[in-house]
Amino acid sequence: MIGRLNHIAIAVPELEAARALYARLFGAQVSAPQDLPGHGVRVAFVELPNARIELMEPFGEGSPLKGFLERNPAGGVHHLCYEVADIKAARDRLLREGARLLGDGEPKPGAHGKPVLFLLPKDFCGTLIELEEAP
Repeated sequence: MIGRLNHIAIAVPELEAARALYARLFGAQVSAPQDLPGHGVRVAFVELPNARIELMEPFGEGSPLKGFLERNPAGGVHHLCYEVADIKAARDRLLREGARLLGDGEPKPGAHGKPVLFLLPKDFCGTLIELEEAP
């Protein structure tokens, strides 16, 4: 059901500092920042040959990253994103098998404009999983 790894998301306290770090130390190509108010984050992507790294900082008062960064002030790996061909079919299959979703269970547009869903970390070895539809 899952396809390729789309990205690994890293929560950071300061997005501009993280962007500069990846560009300077790794010589990486890093995208411009993008505000995602519906998800409570501001993001930039580090482009790799086989996937991306999503650098994320909190955006807005209700950001879900605030609690994560309170527990991990230096930042850290936040979630893994896997591609699926049909997000609603993947959601329905996972729910039938007992997996739980975060939020209302309806896909929302993510950073790439494609539908995304998040799966409860307790059901996936303590790891927050994002699914992104990528036909």
